[in-house]
Amino acid sequence: MSLIFETQDEFGVISVYDDGKYRILSFAEGDEQSRVQIKSPHVLQHEYTQAMLLALMDRTPKRACILGLGGGALVHALAKAISGIHITAVELRPEIVAIAEEFFRLPKSKRIEVITQDAIEFVHSNKSKKFDILFTDLYQHFGMDNRVATEAFLDDASRQIKESGMLVLNCWEEHQYQHDLKDSLKQRFNTVTGLDTGCGNWVVFATNAPHDLNLKQQRDECEKLSQQLGFPLNKWLNRLEDVE
Repeated sequence: MSLIFETQDEFGVISVYDDGKYRILSFAEGDEQSRVQIKSPHVLQHEYTQAMLLALMDRTPKRACILGLGGGALVHALAKAISGIHITAVELRPEIVAIAEEFFRLPKSKRIEVITQDAIEFVHSNKSKKFDILFTDLYQHFGMDNRVATEAFLDDASRQIKESGMLVLNCWEEHQYQHDLKDSLKQRFNTVTGLDTGCGNWVVFATNAPHDLNLKQQRDECEKLSQQLGFPLNKWLNRLEDVE
């Protein structure tokens, strides 16, 4: 694995590695923020990002928002899978945006908007159209931005999505034992499900408009999505359970 680029901003070091097949974004030694397959950047490599796209089951979003750009893996996947989707990605660090464009082939399109702003502030103040799906993937080298697990953020996030929309949170696995967070989610959404990826992340799906698919229909839908996305989704469906 070769270091091909390195820079530093007020938040720390940003490194880009390449081994000929994959390109990796890192914020610290041993840290892997993004991994993109160079020839097929839309095929998600990190398991938690794969799990997050269970949100597409029985949904074809017209507008999606991603909080935390990283190398742009989720942007690649959504743009490839859903024709005509409008994607807004919000990233705090201008250097990350430049790196995603230069080294991770971030898609360029009139339907893809990248905003350089603190994502928590964006969710609080954004006045543009509401989103069908809001994804949060806010991490630095020290871990998850803890503001995501607050009532203030969940209030703002719920206002940013349509009545039929969904909030998707990428959390640490220990968050599934935080009763305050789970109660806050259930107070704001009538259906909250989650899954432990088995690799340190707990992915949560919160909505007021759940699908009405039976298990066979869910499996069929995941199989169809897997063909579009290039990775298996049923393994994540099997782990999905109601948040109690």
